Amino acid sequence: MRSMLFLPADSEKKIAKGEGTNADGLILDLEDSIALGRKEEGRRLTREYLDAHPLGSRKKKLLVRINPLCGDMTLDDLAAVVGGAPDYVLLPKYRTREDVIKLDHYLSALEVREGVPARHIKILVIGTETGEALFNLGGLKGASDRLSHVSWGEFDLSADVGAETHRLPDGNWDDLFRTARSLCIASAATAGIEACNTVFTDFKDDDGLRDACRGARRAGFTSMMAIHPNQVDIINEEFSISDEQLEWSRRVVEAFDASPDVGVVGLDGIMLDKPHYTQAKRMIDRAMAYK
Repeated sequence: MRSMLFLPADSEKKIAKGEGTNADGLILDLEDSIALGRKEEGRRLTREYLDAHPLGSRKKKLLVRINPLCGDMTLDDLAAVVGGAPDYVLLPKYRTREDVIKLDHYLSALEVREGVPARHIKILVIGTETGEALFNLGGLKGASDRLSHVSWGEFDLSADVGAETHRLPDGNWDDLFRTARSLCIASAATAGIEACNTVFTDFKDDDGLRDACRGARRAGFTSMMAIHPNQVDIINEEFSISDEQLEWSRRVVEAFDASPDVGVVGLDGIMLDKPHYTQAKRMIDRAMAYK
């Protein structure tokens, strides 16, 4: 996935609008975007949507953001939606690796009960919404073979630590939030999973969104979440692999494969070593996955 679009799970109208976008994934949100009194309605509509788009017929990945494990709504969320076989469950308010392990156990039991293929449902962790989480992101490694993505977030973290703002006067992130972003990327590499960038909240600022996408991609993120349908096409464009990038990556791989006993090769007057080979292979894999 390049783009994942958040949709409030209790709004049929917004879900339908999201379906009409080019988003690679739709996030049916049972957490922050719907009020407490609308949770049951959100669960019902989420299950109806999943059932209406069964496995084998989906053109998009379907994700469900559940409520945090530290509350009392998680099991109700999972019991309602697992039977619809969502492709991913988003775990908010990560604290320690035990959260991922517990969610894995819940999913395993419910997949058996509901007749969902074993290990089908993957996990995306939003890994930096609590101060505690920043000390425990390394624990994602080996926590579950369901774990496929880790993302980060600044607003919940700001609230958790009591920060008045997460931005400096010049618009850049303050130290804690730059650290959270960096740790997200490092934890993804450590766990062998994908790093997903957080949302860009000003959905009318296309230039700002492009800058955010390009900065995230340069840093190592491979996808990004959207809060508005109008953001999807820009995110897809910025996280796609161009034909020129794909061709260069193939030439790099071919050059190394033609000389397997050397550590450095020359290509178009440029000296390349093994990290370039690794990056080129990763670029090719991403391009094929996107197609």
